[in-house]
Amino acid sequence: MAVYAFKAHDKRTNKEISDSLEATSEVEAIASIKKRGFLPIEVREVRAKSNKTAAAGAKKSGGGFSIFGGVKKKQVVLFTRQLSTLQDAGLPIVQSMQILTDMQRPGTLRNALTRVTEEVQSGTMLSEAMAQHPKIWDRLYTNLVKAGEAAGALDVILRRLAEFMEKAQRLKKKVIGAMIYPIAVLTIASLILTFIMVAIVPKFELIFKDLGIALPGLTEALIGFSRFIAGYWWLLLFMIIGTIVGLKVFAKTEKGGEILDRIALRIPVLGMILKKSSVARFTRTLGTLVTSGVGFLDALDITKSATPNVVVRNAIQEVRDSVKEGETVNEPLRRCGVFDDIVVNMIKVGEETGELDKMLIKIAETYDEEVDSAVGAMMSLLEPLLIIFMGGAVGFIVIALFIPLIKIIENISSGSGS
Repeated sequence: MAVYAFKAHDKRTNKEISDSLEATSEVEAIASIKKRGFLPIEVREVRAKSNKTAAAGAKKSGGGFSIFGGVKKKQVVLFTRQLSTLQDAGLPIVQSMQILTDMQRPGTLRNALTRVTEEVQSGTMLSEAMAQHPKIWDRLYTNLVKAGEAAGALDVILRRLAEFMEKAQRLKKKVIGAMIYPIAVLTIASLILTFIMVAIVPKFELIFKDLGIALPGLTEALIGFSRFIAGYWWLLLFMIIGTIVGLKVFAKTEKGGEILDRIALRIPVLGMILKKSSVARFTRTLGTLVTSGVGFLDALDITKSATPNVVVRNAIQEVRDSVKEGETVNEPLRRCGVFDDIVVNMIKVGEETGELDKMLIKIAETYDEEVDSAVGAMMSLLEPLLIIFMGGAVGFIVIALFIPLIKIIENISSGSGS
């Protein structure tokens, strides 16, 4: 048995308490704290179980091996599923890793698995070996594996982790898919319109010049714009590339990222989708970590590092600071403006009933469905809007070019009639 010191939030008195208890693992300590009716904030081992544990920790703190280059998420998900199945069948972890390593094609993942298998064979914990390859197994992944090892339920945790990753990938694909369609249509439309302005309109300009007719203002404006596009296309291309690069550099700064994320969240329709997907990602990640036995403060830290939206990240940091001071989770979420009242109230109920982890998962599932509906609604709205845009642009060009032609026809008709 080891001794664990902990800080927890007492829901009855709404105060933070500090105490210690004996348990065989950190996961068991967290479970015991929850049974007492407290919300675990921070749990740390103050008396090691054995020298072996300390040696393992020392080994972890030493230098690590990293793999350069990434691995596709679906490969990691498939590996996680397969490892969960092998563990559920009762195979030793080393044998399971060897089987999965042999199944992989030559590449980054196979090299990393070979290294991890060697580390595990030498006595290193699986989570520690995986942590040496953060580009493949991130902090969220390794912490969940660590929780599974401590609880003796690695197969269950791996299955839960695979489900989590699959849902996160589906949600990401929905949001990206919703953004790709209008961008692709607008890009193609812009190329077509550019071709018309550069190749077609100048020919009409020559015809009008040869005929020596006075052009209406609409046609003059179109021809002037066509000359600008043909003569300064390089400037426009430079401005577009410069804007994209500038926004990327600006987004990498803390303040710039927050400004752009706030703007993105306020874009009609798309902002609502981004907002709902951010809430779903936050609640699913935090819920999965807490359910798996990770300490609440550690879970918030991991969730923050896994959250791309700066506005939500700042809100998570406020939540962590609030919980550390013995306050509630829901108030900082309410203040940030990203989370709807219903989400904040559900989290509040989860805190009061001691089932915050289950409530977070329920919120994530609900918002997954809402993202589906929002994406469908956006696609239904965008299609007619894009058709109207294309029709309006082509209609403007046709009208501007044919007004002089109509005048020419009228002059010819009146001349032949006289």
